[in-house]
Amino acid sequence: MSPLVLSVVLALVSAVAYAAAAIVQERVAASAAGPRYAPLRRPAWWGAVALNGAGAALHVAALAYGPLSLVQPLGALTIVFALPMAALFVGRGAGRRARHGALMATAGLAGLLSLTTGADARSLGDGDRWLLTGAAFGTVGLLFAGAHLVGRPALRSVLLATAAGVSFGAASVFTKAVAGEWTARAPLAEWTALLVLSVFAVGGLLLSQASYRGAGLAAPLATLTVVNPVVAAAVGVTLFGEGFRYGAAGTVAALLCGAVAAGGLVELTLDRMTPAPEAPAPPSAPARGKGPRGSDGDAAGPEIGQGVDVGAVPGTRADLEVEVRSRAVAGRS
Repeated sequence: MSPLVLSVVLALVSAVAYAAAAIVQERVAASAAGPRYAPLRRPAWWGAVALNGAGAALHVAALAYGPLSLVQPLGALTIVFALPMAALFVGRGAGRRARHGALMATAGLAGLLSLTTGADARSLGDGDRWLLTGAAFGTVGLLFAGAHLVGRPALRSVLLATAAGVSFGAASVFTKAVAGEWTARAPLAEWTALLVLSVFAVGGLLLSQASYRGAGLAAPLATLTVVNPVVAAAVGVTLFGEGFRYGAAGTVAALLCGAVAAGGLVELTLDRMTPAPEAPAPPSAPARGKGPRGSDGDAAGPEIGQGVDVGAVPGTRADLEVEVRSRAVAGRS
């Protein structure tokens, strides 16, 4: 097997592992009322953590055998794999609008990543690292605060998923920086970057778990799948000196792909925010005890549901008497 084919296989298996992890996380969020961010007592959640770890390891291995321009777009297939897997294994299908939005987001992301290039990329200096750390933490903090201020669960989910994507994207950047600077002679020289990387990775995992609470699978997973590599690509362009292929035409095409991906995310969010149709109201009961005619215009008469007959006593008397005789009503015991 050639290195290129092996890279493709590893990237596809990585996407499947990420998709399975997302499905398990969504099921844990939907079936438990426990901690929103870290349900540590749920064995299924630890299974999702293991699947995420396996997906990350496979993704790194794929990058070792193939170019970034090929491996990163294949990672966008996570959402494409997740929707049919959820429908097949847990019976959680997505609507037509959600599927359309997921495909738009994936296509836009794949096109955007296919246009990026890592040629002549430079290393990340200490000043750039601190700038990136502060910007990422600030962005995640603002998104986290905004998620707790909004009232709609779907919008809260998207904000948390966006924060998770920023965390994972920053972790990817620090992974690349550590991999480029690491040497066997000084394995702990990059311990600060490893610490920051770990914080971002764990934070992204906890935020992604919370994003599935009450929002289904498609919208938060698509948001996370798009935001993560977009953040990494943006940092690569601004700090690593990377760029887009084909010059100005490639830049315009990248902007169009980003717009398509953003449109897909908007469609997914609107799909989750659209209320379900209400069931028709049951017919109103007939008016009772309101004189000759009820307020709703129903003709006066005996109430069958009460199971009694009301009538005047025959004969002429000075005082009015009413005799109440119970009777069996058809269809009632």
